[in-house]
Amino acid sequence: MSASSPDTSPGGVLAAEEVLQHPATLRDLLKVRSYVWFWIGRLCATLAVQVQAIALAWQVYAVARQSSSVSEAALAVGMLGLAQFLPMFALTLFAGHAADIYDRRKIMMAGLSVQFVTSALFVAMVAGGVGRLWPIYGVAALFGCARAFYTPSSAALAPTLVERRLIPRAIVLNSAGNQMATIIGPAVGGLLVAASPVAAFVASGVLCLASVLTLLLVASPPRQPRPTASRWALIAEGLNYVWTTKVVLGAISLDLFAVLLGGVTALLPVYARDILHVGPQGFGILRAAPSAGAIAFGLVLATWPPKSRVGLKMFAAVAIYGLSTLVFALSRSMVLSVAALATLGAADMVSVFVRQSLVQIVTPDAMRGRVSAVSSLFIGASNELGEFESGGMARLLGPIGSAIFGGCGAIVVTLLWAWLFPALRKADRLE
Repeated sequence: MSASSPDTSPGGVLAAEEVLQHPATLRDLLKVRSYVWFWIGRLCATLAVQVQAIALAWQVYAVARQSSSVSEAALAVGMLGLAQFLPMFALTLFAGHAADIYDRRKIMMAGLSVQFVTSALFVAMVAGGVGRLWPIYGVAALFGCARAFYTPSSAALAPTLVERRLIPRAIVLNSAGNQMATIIGPAVGGLLVAASPVAAFVASGVLCLASVLTLLLVASPPRQPRPTASRWALIAEGLNYVWTTKVVLGAISLDLFAVLLGGVTALLPVYARDILHVGPQGFGILRAAPSAGAIAFGLVLATWPPKSRVGLKMFAAVAIYGLSTLVFALSRSMVLSVAALATLGAADMVSVFVRQSLVQIVTPDAMRGRVSAVSSLFIGASNELGEFESGGMARLLGPIGSAIFGGCGAIVVTLLWAWLFPALRKADRLE
């Protein structure tokens, strides 16, 4: 099935037939100056998040291990994800509504400013020798509030900066930038944490400021007329659109449950310190490995994007994600563990590319903020809440048992969703 109907809206957007006659190239995308500045700013913001995530996870695990067992310390790291997810859960739908009626660029800048404040607070706490976890969780919750507003505005702004024919290329480049940051960020974060956790938090704050400066160079596109319906009615409209558009619902819920179960991010400090014995530098390498695989495969997608049977290919990629998680769970070799995580990242890139392309192309611009908010809420649940799930299962089954449970769960979800969402499974093209 086609992922979207022809669009003949004004503003340079081409109809589907014209898209096929004028195929987009990376050079065309790089000519859009506002998009290039947006991409650089988003890269800096993602780097800031990744560096801070490494420092936070290592700090929480180190503090917890002073008085707890390995399994209990793993749960403490998982609680960090929960602390960030709960405010995102509470605020994301309102943030999506705001992204549809206010300047998305300014919302992003406000979110980044709050992220800078959280980095400064972490610097103060670590420099003062924090010995308890609740202050860290409190500031992490404030960080979750900032991300709740930044994420849907960022996702909704990107497609408005380019013509429709350039959206799939922009999604690949966005994903490549995110994966590049999640390769560089954990590696840099691991090195900085090994030298001084304070330096890692300072670097995160500087990157937030750099992102704000680049966004000043992005021209805000013309906004749609402000809707007259109430806030709750608009939020309900966005939720109803996601629920009734089965391709969108299936795509984002597949990502939610597969990564929620199969994600092993919260277990990486445990594997680095107590299973593989590779220290903070090795922890940085493990965190970077999925992104290394993702960006390598992202280059393949940018050159040879899938032209048919995209839904089936997405399901296959999620199944490979689950299998790679199982290999990582059972590995005792650093080389094999890195290879499994890289394969996991490559499979995730295919899923991200298809899912984001379907969601962005199908969704009207007037609803992109609300739909992006639902999508970011699902992604946040799969990442932050997934960390809590991994930590909780590690408390019950041990870290290895938790990873095995997650890999099996991702495979089961893939099979179940392929049956529940036949329209998504049969999706053919992304034009």
